[in-house]
Amino acid sequence: MHRRAALALICSTLTLAACGFQLRGAYPLPFDSLYIALPETNDLRASLKRSIEAGSGTRVVADPKEAQAILSVTTDAQAKNILSLSSTGRVREFQLVRTFAFRLTDPAGRNFLPHSQVVVTRDISFNDSQVLAKETEEALLWKDIQADLVRQVLRRVSAAKLRSGDEG
Repeated sequence: MHRRAALALICSTLTLAACGFQLRGAYPLPFDSLYIALPETNDLRASLKRSIEAGSGTRVVADPKEAQAILSVTTDAQAKNILSLSSTGRVREFQLVRTFAFRLTDPAGRNFLPHSQVVVTRDISFNDSQVLAKETEEALLWKDIQADLVRQVLRRVSAAKLRSGDEG
C-alpha cells in the first residue's frame, strides 16, 4: 500500500514539473541583482523587495551601480472614482484604481522591458450608515490592489530579456 502511495506521489510531482507548474509567488528573475528606483521607506518598494528575495535568487541592492537591472518607476498613481449615484444623488459605489508604469533597463540604459503599465481596479459599495466599516474595507482593498500589482509587475519582470540593439 505504501508503495502505491509513493508511486502516485512521484507521478503527480513529475506531471506537475513537466507542465511548468510553479508555486504562486515564485518568480525566478533573469538577473542576480536589481535596483528599485523608489525610496527605501516606500511600501511598494518593500513589498517588491520582499517578494523578489523570497521567490527568487535575485538580490535587491541599494546602489544602481551594483545592479544588473534597474526598475524605474515612471507613474504610481491612485484614484477613487465614483461609479454610481443613488436617486438622491449620494454615492453608492466607488472604483479604486492604481496605475503603475515602469521600465526595466540594464545600467547602460538598454531595455529589458519597454515602458510597461499595470492598472489594477477594485469596486467598493458605499453606505452613509456604515462609514467606519467602509473605510476599513477600502484600506483592505488598497492593500489587495498593491499585492496584485506586485504579482503582475514580477510576472512581467520575470519574462524580461535584454533586447539586442536597443538603446533605451
